[in-house]
Amino acid sequence: MPGYDIVLRGGRIIDASSSLDMIGDVGISDGLVAYAGPSLPDRGRLDIDCTGLLVLPGLIDMHTHSCPVYPRRPDALPAFDGEAFCLRCGVTTAVDAGTCGIDDFPSFYKDTMLTSRVRLFAFLNIARGGMLRMASEQEPDEMLVDDAVLMAREYRDVVVGFKSAHYRVGIPFDDIHTPWLSIDRTAEAGERASLPVMIDMQPNGRERTYRDFIEHHLRPGDIHTHVYAQQFDFLDEAGHVMDYMFAARERGIRFDLGHGRRSFWFRKCIPSLEDGFMPDTISTDIYSANVLAPVQDMLNVMSKLLSAGMPLHDVIAAVTVNPAAVIGHRELGTLSIGSAADVAVLSLSEGDYGFEDGGRASMRGRYRFGCEMTLRDGQVVFDRNARAAVDWRNAPSDYWIAPSVIGGDS
Repeated sequence: MPGYDIVLRGGRIIDASSSLDMIGDVGISDGLVAYAGPSLPDRGRLDIDCTGLLVLPGLIDMHTHSCPVYPRRPDALPAFDGEAFCLRCGVTTAVDAGTCGIDDFPSFYKDTMLTSRVRLFAFLNIARGGMLRMASEQEPDEMLVDDAVLMAREYRDVVVGFKSAHYRVGIPFDDIHTPWLSIDRTAEAGERASLPVMIDMQPNGRERTYRDFIEHHLRPGDIHTHVYAQQFDFLDEAGHVMDYMFAARERGIRFDLGHGRRSFWFRKCIPSLEDGFMPDTISTDIYSANVLAPVQDMLNVMSKLLSAGMPLHDVIAAVTVNPAAVIGHRELGTLSIGSAADVAVLSLSEGDYGFEDGGRASMRGRYRFGCEMTLRDGQVVFDRNARAAVDWRNAPSDYWIAPSVIGGDS
């Protein structure tokens, strides 16, 4: 009898949670990782050849906008369908970064989170209308700390923190709309609920500077997203990362890439990598307006970082074990025995590739990731080259699925 349901054979296993890097096999039984190590003598019910490929824990995208609303609202961020874009890229866990506030979160939970094959978590927007009613993010009366904390406690299984975004971007402050109001209310919610916060902010004159934000408005474990955006002045005149950024990291502040449409610039990223200042987490900030360019998908963003000089092991850690720790779910992003069998089987090609940033600048690079297969809870959910399928000449008749089951007659 086969000892495992599935054996992924002969790939390069890299698991940053255990410092594992070796050519070997991964055995999966009952939806869990049952083995990860040297070649297995036992066959699985399904043996899949992964020779020449990377076998990684399922990827975690810690900054997405995965609450689709149809028909679209005129004042809403155009979010996307996580199943359509994540699983085909090896992403098995996605975190919605503040698309919803308290008004829309219950329906997001019921209609999307509970039904998605992608494991979904969320940062709850401090503004009640979130990004589905973006004017809400500007109004103090919409930033309801008490209600946000109560909702986070009610949905503690999926809410991993709070989010502030888009507050007073290029808009003057006044007695009501003070410089740090949204950020400080978000931090208050995080403090009361014992959860981290993710902040998307923009410096706005002398009243709200980036250095002040980093040094005085974040707690250990809190996250600044879009770290390599053009507006953050953390490079000195010689192009080196200023000391206060390294000091913030030592204090426990976490820096997230959050690529987005305009929030990743090579002229910020590459000098930072050369100085050894890497993002803790690599994320896409993906929504429907940036899936064609410049984000495309998680693998494209990972390829940029690897090609820009970030070491392979650090890239992998930034999409597996690091985000798992930041969101408080260390059971993810690992191939440890007994963990959920979320697995990304990736190719890594060398060639001459071009990459675009959020300012329409380009970079030539040597590396590009591709996804060959994705497993979620031990089930193959994406299989680019039909590695898990049976050759048609040997396929038994019961492999055919009736049209009524798959929802069509063609």
